[in-house]
Amino acid sequence: MDLTALLTRARTSRFSRWLLQHVLNDRIPFNRPHGFRVEPLLGGGVRVHVPYWRINQNHIRGIHACALATAAEMGSGLSVLERLDPRQYRLIMRSLHMDYHYQAKQNAAATAIPDADALERLETGLADQDSAEYTSVVRVEDKAGNHVATGTVVWQVKPWTRVRTRA
Repeated sequence: MDLTALLTRARTSRFSRWLLQHVLNDRIPFNRPHGFRVEPLLGGGVRVHVPYWRINQNHIRGIHACALATAAEMGSGLSVLERLDPRQYRLIMRSLHMDYHYQAKQNAAATAIPDADALERLETGLADQDSAEYTSVVRVEDKAGNHVATGTVVWQVKPWTRVRTRA
């Protein structure tokens, strides 16, 4: 499966969006019960929709902080992987920091738009180094446009040729 090509096709094809959703639900079973829906953005980037379902709610009937963080991580990772080929580079989340600004009491969406220039510099820098870090900022808004949270995700990017799996 070529994730980059599937994300690109999903921008303009309804069938490809359906296929992308099913592939992601199959490959990331942890996220399946949350009902996240992935929408590739026309100009690049990814929006992950978080439904206001009971399973995603906390004890005060807002969308749970962890559901918002998971959506931010997912959107950020997919937006990076659409620019960097996952067959060439391993992507591992180094840190995730969330700032919560507003209680989400309706559907929400995490929007991750990658910095193409920073990713290009990162890719050229990986020719000389073993690994590099990329920081992605994800904005989470509810259906009414309220700024619910901001996620900062730091990814470690490493060429597969430099990955050591044994000591």
